[in-house]
Amino acid sequence: MSPIKALLSLVSPAGGKSRLTIFIFHRVLPQPDPIFPSEVDALQFDKLMGWIKQWFNVLPLDSAVRRLKDASLPACAAAITFDDGYLDNYSVALPILKRHGLTATFFIATGYLDGGRMWNDTVIESVRACPLATLDLSDLGLGRHPTANVAQKRTAIDAVIRQIKYLAVPQRAQLAEQIAQAVQVEPPNNLMMTSAQVLALHRAGMQIGAHTVSHPILARLTDEQAKQEIQGSKHFLEQLLGERVGLFAYPNGKPGEDYTPATVEVVRSLDFDAAVSTQWGACGVDADPLQLRRFTPWDRTRLRFGARLFSNLRKA
Repeated sequence: MSPIKALLSLVSPAGGKSRLTIFIFHRVLPQPDPIFPSEVDALQFDKLMGWIKQWFNVLPLDSAVRRLKDASLPACAAAITFDDGYLDNYSVALPILKRHGLTATFFIATGYLDGGRMWNDTVIESVRACPLATLDLSDLGLGRHPTANVAQKRTAIDAVIRQIKYLAVPQRAQLAEQIAQAVQVEPPNNLMMTSAQVLALHRAGMQIGAHTVSHPILARLTDEQAKQEIQGSKHFLEQLLGERVGLFAYPNGKPGEDYTPATVEVVRSLDFDAAVSTQWGACGVDADPLQLRRFTPWDRTRLRFGARLFSNLRKA
């Protein structure tokens, strides 16, 4: 047993004192992105999967949740998850997962499959392609932003996304498209998976979970609107896969800010077995199965990654 695995086993033992680590990813880029240098790329993801394979007992999420409840998890238990449904999950992440013999759960925002584009990607790709030294969005109420270099474009992207993120879905989408028009670019329409690729993921042994239709801030919706978003995603995927979908991920996922106790009750009413948030920490045997914590890995070195994992496991 490696020294890091031995250390992790102390805070993540088998049985009644077990801790479940749920990793969360969004994209796995083919190459590093100069605007988002911390985004996981293929080489880094391959390293991370190697470390995770060496240090953890990786389980399918549904099995891990059942065994957590039964206090029968092995030491250093973990599950791997992806949110949103990006094409690179299929084209880049899947081959790496298969090479390491690992399984993962992919939470799909179904409204963006088959040529759709998430609003934030419209913003990102529009600003990325902006040829202007200054992007003037004053007419949209979004201010003026220097965009002469990579660093300025990243700052502009972050500032604009912050202003739009918590708006209603139609307003959010409209503003994003107006930004693209202001820059006079046509953002790519091939960033998300097709339905056929989601089905291929499933046939490759991966689990598929629901992630709403349009990735709204559920806390800003009525209970009925939240139900329509969640149930719509669930039903679409069940028809696509030909089987029940029992796993769900809250969009953005911060308790109290992005979803509420009422949202949890909506999820419960729709007969999900488990749901995951983005609150950091590991899950102990007393964890609410409909509000499971996850962990975002970003460290680039083996030692720092191991140290952060140890710290995260103590937050059960």
